[in-house]
Amino acid sequence: MTVDPAVLKVADAVGALMEAWGFRRNMGRMWAVLYLEDHPLTAAELGERLGLSTGAVSMLVNELVQWDIIKKTWVVGERREHFAAETSIWKMISRVFRERELRWIRTAHEAFAAAGRELEAGTDERHQLIASRVAGLTQLAEVGAHLLETMLEGEAVDSLPIKTVGELARAVRRDPDPT
Repeated sequence: MTVDPAVLKVADAVGALMEAWGFRRNMGRMWAVLYLEDHPLTAAELGERLGLSTGAVSMLVNELVQWDIIKKTWVVGERREHFAAETSIWKMISRVFRERELRWIRTAHEAFAAAGRELEAGTDERHQLIASRVAGLTQLAEVGAHLLETMLEGEAVDSLPIKTVGELARAVRRDPDPT
């Protein structure tokens, strides 16, 4: 089956975004192909569309299932497993924020706080400078964790109404001072 070139462009763009976020490029490409499809696909169909080996598809499918980015589904009358994309983008992103980025920030905060406690005993000018800068990093980690937690407690972004660029420009022209 030939793949629509537009689908491949979107898949490549999503793959690049995923790679920039620290995931494998082909994870993003595979999710995008499934997301843009109107029905679940088999591993063989995914491999064919993306030009990937059976082993690569198997590895990617397992990782995507673990992150809940795709789900295994069964099609009536078919014996092979099929896969469908998670369609809530916010659900996927918030899971990564919660399970990865928030953990990283908390780990850094713990390290900064521990270093800060060790530096409290120092009285010379150098130790005071280092302690002051570590205190700033500790505070930054606290703010970052709080912002991320607050964002994750809020409403899903993909359920909010999205304005077009034209609507936003008209709104700004009508009210140039939003305060």
